Amino acid sequence: MTTTEADFGAMSGLELLRAAMTRQDRPPFIGDLLGMEVDELEYGRAVFALRTRPDFANPLGTTHGGICATLLDSVMGCAVHTTLDPGVGYTTLELKINYIRSAPTDGRRLTATGSTIHVGRTTATAEGRVVDEQDRLVAHGTTTCVLFR
Repeated sequence: MTTTEADFGAMSGLELLRAAMTRQDRPPFIGDLLGMEVDELEYGRAVFALRTRPDFANPLGTTHGGICATLLDSVMGCAVHTTLDPGVGYTTLELKINYIRSAPTDGRRLTATGSTIHVGRTTATAEGRVVDEQDRLVAHGTTTCVLFR
């Protein structure tokens, strides 16, 4: 069965994300550019991963912080998205990242987990963590999203 645009408008945030991520004809998103894999989408939680690669390098030769920032913005925003009612939108209002350790560009798998803290009428907050293959913390952050009802 094909999902139509009208169907998407009637879906909760969680239903919409699950349907959109599995569509054969899904439009491209930032995750495609970085090679993100969607590992989990649950109410209030999102887990994405990617493998580092040489073109992610900063001038020092390690993975650029923007890769972790994009992973965190994605999982924290999607965690918020999973809690929204049909027709409610959102966007990132604020993003705060702490970098703990560098990550090599040699194909290491980085996994980001985002979880909601609070979802209100006009704003939502979430937190996230990026870990490496040894479950060592690479970066963590928080976000505030504005909701459009």
